[in-house]
Amino acid sequence: VQLVESGGGLVQPGGSLRLSCVVSGFTFSSYAMSWYRQAPGKERELVAHINSAGGTTNYAASVKGRFTISRGNALNTVYLQMNSLKPEDTAVYYCYADFVARHFWGQGTQVTVSS
Repeated sequence: VQLVESGGGLVQPGGSLRLSCVVSGFTFSSYAMSWYRQAPGKERELVAHINSAGGTTNYAASVKGRFTISRGNALNTVYLQMNSLKPEDTAVYYCYADFVARHFWGQGTQVTVSS
């Protein structure tokens, strides 16, 4: 099982980034997918969630209206489009797969929002 995130980096406040998470080793289309983040000294928090079919999404209040989660089941990929980024969005972002009692984490990708 592999979940490989990419797309992180350094961006100025107000900028945008698009994170991708490519998965392998399990039936992607059966799993709900989420993005979490963890800032230094803080607990890991849920950022966005999408159901297995892609028809239902949920967001943390702090990112609603700025971030968009989507998935391409044919590509085994989940995305996080992040717009209007703020310094407080700085964190390591993790991809998470969940199906009944099985769940998997990616290794994380660093997002830094700074001028």
